[in-house]
Amino acid sequence: MTVFRDRCWMVRSIPCLMFVVLLVGCGPKNYKQDADERVYSILDRQWEPEFGTQANYRVGDVERSPVDVQADKRISSSGVLTLPEAVAIATAHNREYQTQKELLYTSALDQRLVRHQFETSLFGGAGLFYSGDGTDEAVELSANVGFNRLLTTGTQITAALATAWTEVLLGPRETGLSSIFAASVTHPLLRGSDPAIVLEGLTQAKRDTLYQIRAFNRFRKTFVVWVVTQYFEALELQGRVRNAEAQVAALERLRDQARNLASVGRLPVIEVDRLQEEVLLMREVQIVAQQEYERFLDQFKIALGMAPTEDFRLDAEAMRSLAESGLAEPTFAEREAIDTALYHRLDVANAADAVLDAQRHVHVAADRLRADLRLGGTVALDTDGGKRGTAGAVLDLPLDRVAEQTAYRKALIALNQRQRDYDLTADTVRLEVRQAHRKLREAAQRYRTLVEARDLAQSRVEKTYALLGYGRTSSRRVLSAQQDLHAVNNALADALTDYAVATLNFYRDTGVLQVRPDGMWEKGPHAIGIARQVSVAEDTATPQ
Repeated sequence: MTVFRDRCWMVRSIPCLMFVVLLVGCGPKNYKQDADERVYSILDRQWEPEFGTQANYRVGDVERSPVDVQADKRISSSGVLTLPEAVAIATAHNREYQTQKELLYTSALDQRLVRHQFETSLFGGAGLFYSGDGTDEAVELSANVGFNRLLTTGTQITAALATAWTEVLLGPRETGLSSIFAASVTHPLLRGSDPAIVLEGLTQAKRDTLYQIRAFNRFRKTFVVWVVTQYFEALELQGRVRNAEAQVAALERLRDQARNLASVGRLPVIEVDRLQEEVLLMREVQIVAQQEYERFLDQFKIALGMAPTEDFRLDAEAMRSLAESGLAEPTFAEREAIDTALYHRLDVANAADAVLDAQRHVHVAADRLRADLRLGGTVALDTDGGKRGTAGAVLDLPLDRVAEQTAYRKALIALNQRQRDYDLTADTVRLEVRQAHRKLREAAQRYRTLVEARDLAQSRVEKTYALLGYGRTSSRRVLSAQQDLHAVNNALADALTDYAVATLNFYRDTGVLQVRPDGMWEKGPHAIGIARQVSVAEDTATPQ
């Protein structure tokens, strides 16, 4: 009876021990860490240097790279948020940026799952069963372990070992151990025998990851341009508030001067009332401008990933530095810019590779129209010395391939669609670059024109003030000159912002804009030179 209890205890203990081992060795934390390592190993292998700096691409719950932006949401003691600080904070905390990093991660995670189809896949399990009918009673412990493996040739290998221990509690049967080993192999000879066909799923998964890496880097370029644009537009609104404040002060000074002249009979009193009305109207403009600036700034804070209650000032020095730079026009031709874009733009590369994908899909669909001939064999060995084996071939003639025919025809149509998509992408890029080149040139010309207009308006204000002091003009002319100066100052700030945005858009649309590890942008080296070489090569090439 003691031996019986010991055997039952051993039988019950084995699956319990296996369960404990699985719990200890395969916890969620270990699974997450393994997935992270595999994902970033895939991304590191497929990330080419020309795509962009390999920084700020890890998801939020993974340890950051040493080159990643480490910006927090706190503003420095000066209370001023500089442009580089704004870009760094947005890179670290913007919600859309985090979503793009997660899309990049999941694309590599999907590839990891497809890649697993060509890895040795282990399986195993155990079971404990009691059976009895009042006459016979037994406890059976069974366990199995094995593996599956798909080779790049399409060969499928499966092997398994199953063991069962039967403990007879009551009845004539004998206690004993039995085992069986089984293996099977199948190999395609016609349909599905080409390694390129077998690996198509993995090939497409790799391509999808590559496309997402390019899309992420394209997003980063668009993102930094957007943040800088928002910063300069906020500065422009801030400048409008200051211009309104200066205009109120100028009108008050003009009103006071007119009042003094009216007191000695040199101006009609009604002109003083008119100027007071203009002061009140400009104060309203100032209030509206302040509200618009604060509303825009709150939205900008949310875009940075900050709370709208955060308090800071923007650095007006960024606008002054831009104005002092001279605002040069582009020094290269439009064709060079277009060639550069077609050579560097990552979205163009994705569209071109999509055509290659469609060509492969046609090849895969055509392969499925063929007959299916597979060789196969199985073998089984048991503890009693028994041996069983089978070998043979299975042929599936292509007598009914309507579904495959439909898929093949759709693949051909999809190929034509991808080619048109590429042509459209290339034409769209040409259009974007032409518009960006034109906008940059026009913005520089407009700014220089408005600088001259501002100088003339300032001179006109000074002259009319002097004439007013001598009683040789009316306050209405001084008011008109002052209003023109206010309008041209606002237009000048708008032109300066347009130039900054046009410059960034031009570098983004030509593909030469690069994102630094700190999130800021820089112009890639020798970009236009490469395009110039391409253009010269095309011009000198002659058909044979």
